[in-house]
Formats: sequence, structure tokens, C-alpha cells
Amino acid sequence: MLLLELNAPEHVLETINFQTLTAFCNTFHILRPTKAPGFVYAWLELISHRIFIARMLAHTPQQKVSNEPGNRYNLQLINALVLYVGTQAIAHIHNKGSTPSMSTITHSAHMDIFQNLAVDLDTEGRYLFLNAIANQLRYPNSHTHYFSCTMLYLFAEANTEAIQEQITRVLLERLIVNRPHPWGLLITFIELIKNPAFKFWNHEFVHCAPEIEKLFQSVAQCCMGQKQAQQVMEGTGAS
Repeated sequence: MLLLELNAPEHVLETINFQTLTAFCNTFHILRPTKAPGFVYAWLELISHRIFIARMLAHTPQQKVSNEPGNRYNLQLINALVLYVGTQAIAHIHNKGSTPSMSTITHSAHMDIFQNLAVDLDTEGRYLFLNAIANQLRYPNSHTHYFSCTMLYLFAEANTEAIQEQITRVLLERLIVNRPHPWGLLITFIELIKNPAFKFWNHEFVHCAPEIEKLFQSVAQCCMGQKQAQQVMEGTGAS
């Protein structure tokens, strides 16, 4: 019944006792979706609901201890959630005989979870969430490719430029440090600034100050080479 009520108007959720939500959460955890495949989609449907995660986080004890930076979110939980959902998504895609791509990762419970987190979390929570995705951008494999597509999809489908700016910040912070840079990080950033579909160089945050614009151009040249970077920026009117 709880899963049915989650598809009802949002005000219905207000009448659901928190202990009931916790009981369902604990039950699904004990059943272990990997050991009881029949519960996999029920579990994903529950935690991907636009209200459920927000309500559970709001009632998590460590969320209520202090509002000081560093104490509001369980970083290990965020990292574990991102890794688990991504791993299940990759397995689901492989079971359908496909490989991770911008087209195969969409319209799934897994992507619903990621999109809801990107939209519903506050600035701090979203920053930690995006960093958890960036942590998975490593050497060439399907795992890295899935999370690269996920980061790019979140950028493309973001409903505010603030989310796109945060995604850029997370990637940029990891590129301005000394080399070597992870392969997955490089190809994700290059695709973001090179592919016209993302309209990266048209966003206001790229041109908010001359120093910031020069920084983006410098990183682009470092990643792609000066000639290719110049061609990309000229093609988009960025220089």
C-alpha cells in the first residue's frame, strides 16, 4: 500500500507515519535486493520517489545534530548510495544487451534517483553528491563511462544554471591540480566543453569575470591542446 500511496498526490505522504517509512526501509534492506530480485524494482521505486529521500534525510539523526559545515550530511552514505545505484544501473543496462550511453541511461529509476538528488538537495548536499559521481570517473571501462554519461546528462537536463555551474565547479576543481588527471575526468570535461549540445560556452557563469573566462580557456587548452581548444571556442563564439 505504501508503494501505491507514493504514486498519489504529494499531500498523501504527510499522513504516513515516519516509523512506517523506516520499517519499510529496514525491511527492504534486510531482504537485500540482490538476493531477492523481485524486490529490486519496488526498492528503486521507493527510494527514487521525489519526496521519500528528502523526508528520510530530514529525519536522519546526524542531520539534526548541528547545522555547522561538515555535520549536516553523511558523506559515506552519499558515496555508497551513488556507487550502489550506479552499479545496479550498469547491470540493468547490460542485462538488456546494451552498453551505457546518453540514450540508455535515461528514463530509468536509477536516473530518477540521481536527478531528484541533484534538484532537491541544497547547495552543500548537491556538491557532495556531484563529487561522489566525480569520484567514479577513473580509467576506461563501462563503470567510468556510465558515470561520465550521468554527469553530462545531469548538466544537459538541469532545470537551473546553478546546477550546471556546480557540475562545472566539481570537474574544474579536479583539473586545476597537478597532473596526471584521471582519464574519465578528462573525457567528461572535454565532452562538456566541446559538444555543441551542451552549449557550455554560452552560459553566464563562464563569462562572469575575465579571470574566470581565462581560467576556463586555460584548462580547455590544457585538456585538448591550444589549437583544438581555440577552434572549439571560436566555433561557439566564446572568443
